[in-house]
Amino acid sequence: MTGVGNRPISAPMSAPIVPATDGHAPSHDNAASLLNVVMYPHRSLSSSGFMVLMAALCGCSFIVGMVFFLSGAWPVVGFLGLDVLVVYVAFRMNYRAGRAYETITLTPATLEVTQVDPRGRSRRYRFQPYWLAVELDDPPRRASRLTLRSHGRSLEIARFLNAQEKAELARTLRQAIHQGRQPVSAISTDR
Repeated sequence: MTGVGNRPISAPMSAPIVPATDGHAPSHDNAASLLNVVMYPHRSLSSSGFMVLMAALCGCSFIVGMVFFLSGAWPVVGFLGLDVLVVYVAFRMNYRAGRAYETITLTPATLEVTQVDPRGRSRRYRFQPYWLAVELDDPPRRASRLTLRSHGRSLEIARFLNAQEKAELARTLRQAIHQGRQPVSAISTDR
């Protein structure tokens, strides 16, 4: 469970926010992290669901193709096969795009965003969190952008989240940044 301090955050439905302990975590000391999340684009069809869908599509195309073939319209069989191929390629491209992810790690000294594209190429951005502004339209709309701004630099993050998920992430980031700005309270030495 990813959390801000002792308060856990809930994961959005369509783009999971999960702990960054799966090998994609930045090289920070996780003990000092105020926030550590990894976001993946949502893919509603699992790989086993994809296999079932393709089997059903192939079966239907085969049956329809045989009806046309037996009635003398044999060229239709090629087009039905082409339809299956196009659906297969479209889903494979969609799953490939789903390999992209973003990590956000906040420590008292830095906020680091790593954006990884489907090919595995990553870009890393660092901000000083004390002056960092988290901007999102209020109320968030479908095309709202979640932007981090500091010292004349800006970065759009979480492009694949919907408006509600962006609002939840913005709230979580603001809380974590606010928590990081608070001075460490003095520890009582009374015994």
